[in-house]
Amino acid sequence: MARYKALDAMRGLTVALMILVNTPGSWSHVYAPLLHADWHGCTPTDVIFPFFMFMIGSAMFFSFNKSDHLGNSKQVLRIIKRGVIIFTIGLALNYYPFISNIENLRILGVLQRIGIAYIFASLCVLVLNRNGILTLSLIVLVLYWLLLLNVGAEKAYTLEYNVVRLVDITVLGESHLWQGKGLAFEPEGLLSTIPSIVSVLLGFETTRLLANTQNKWTSIKRLVLIGAAGIIIAQLGDIIMPINKSLWTSTYVIYTSAIACITLAFFVWLCDIVKPLAIVESLIVYGSNPLFIYVLSGVWVMSYALVSIGQLTLGDWLYQHLALIFTAKLASLIYALLHVVGFWLIAKVLHKWRIFIKI
Repeated sequence: MARYKALDAMRGLTVALMILVNTPGSWSHVYAPLLHADWHGCTPTDVIFPFFMFMIGSAMFFSFNKSDHLGNSKQVLRIIKRGVIIFTIGLALNYYPFISNIENLRILGVLQRIGIAYIFASLCVLVLNRNGILTLSLIVLVLYWLLLLNVGAEKAYTLEYNVVRLVDITVLGESHLWQGKGLAFEPEGLLSTIPSIVSVLLGFETTRLLANTQNKWTSIKRLVLIGAAGIIIAQLGDIIMPINKSLWTSTYVIYTSAIACITLAFFVWLCDIVKPLAIVESLIVYGSNPLFIYVLSGVWVMSYALVSIGQLTLGDWLYQHLALIFTAKLASLIYALLHVVGFWLIAKVLHKWRIFIKI
């Protein structure tokens, strides 16, 4: 089955946006849309990670379609091996550049969540049909909602007392959690990874729908309708269960998946009807080695801390020179954009030589 350019282009945009929001010149000077919501709510930045999970599900559809979605012990082992590798790379990134105290090593993170979700979502699509996957997704979202309420409605969605944090502290220990909010809390926590699996499954099923619809305008209409319905449901659900990325609430899954459907509808229109080849091919280049480019960008930027120029690290030195020319926030944005372009050039070379590094 031929791949859809719309899906490859959307994945490329997602990778570019992940690098953009993760690589400001200064975290003290960032435009609001490029920051995560402090707690409840959803900014443009908050849709990027679930978009990536959605696109993992999309890639799974084409990968498993080659084997008619039939699982065997060899394929299951391959799935588990890949998930473990992704998790391990994420753990290594948390430890890089390998000079910090391992007693305070953050265990979970973005790649770790991707690895876990990939394993469980893959196993689901190998044993369940479409109705089974959708039914399981609904059950997971409802049960996760009830699980969050287990500590009481007044505490369920608080930073300090939510059940996600309590489980992570019990299983992993406070010293191994993210400390960015002034206390130990893991935004890629163990329990909140469960609904993220649904984000992958919805990407898989959306791709199945797209692949089984021959008429592009029909595909666009269906995706827009599904997206609009999802946004309405999520906004109504927000009344009783806040849209919250850090907890990856069920309403957040529905909301971001709905936006992903509408975004995909735009890319179907762009790639299959308008067909601006230069734009489409540029995005496809970025999406051809998504995980490798994402990992490389993380290692590259963290390595700036190993290079000192006077009293500054290399990254700070570069930002300070941009800040001499532009305002603080604009300099921070340009710094990020320069990295987006730089990693696109690396991706372009790999794509030109047909080098596809699968993690």
